[in-house]
Amino acid sequence: MATFLGNPVTFVGKQLQVGDKARDFSLTTTDLTKKTLSDFAGKKKVLSIVPSIDTGICSRQTRTFNKELSELDDIVVITISVDLPFAQARWCGVEGLENAVMLSDYFDNSFGKDYALLMTEWHLLARAVYVLDENDIVTYVEYLDNINSDPNYEAAITAAKAL
Repeated sequence: MATFLGNPVTFVGKQLQVGDKARDFSLTTTDLTKKTLSDFAGKKKVLSIVPSIDTGICSRQTRTFNKELSELDDIVVITISVDLPFAQARWCGVEGLENAVMLSDYFDNSFGKDYALLMTEWHLLARAVYVLDENDIVTYVEYLDNINSDPNYEAAITAAKAL
């Protein structure tokens, strides 16, 4: 059972597992345009899902994956939260990560529902990490039982670099 701030949380839907094809999505960018998973076709992807970019663990998770993987030509790191695009853009500016790909699920929570990551009690996304190959097949996934903890950075980075 997953917990957030020490309380149990519930999700609707079916979580993706290794071998599944990732579901397409339409999310809002920091400049208020829309991006879909297919916009990143042909690239290997790390989907880094965080509850809120303005918290310590979420900030560290976003910085870590961008620092370790964004220099690789064939991998894109995509951070997804329900934060407003303005907050995501502000965070990127403060952190000096202007090229980070930040997508927001604030509008209709469709990503959270489709990926079974929307915490119904909080209307925030649960922390998770997906590594997708260039065909959007899940090759690595981590769902955290304690959403207030760090993901296994080393395992995800190793999985991404192994593609």
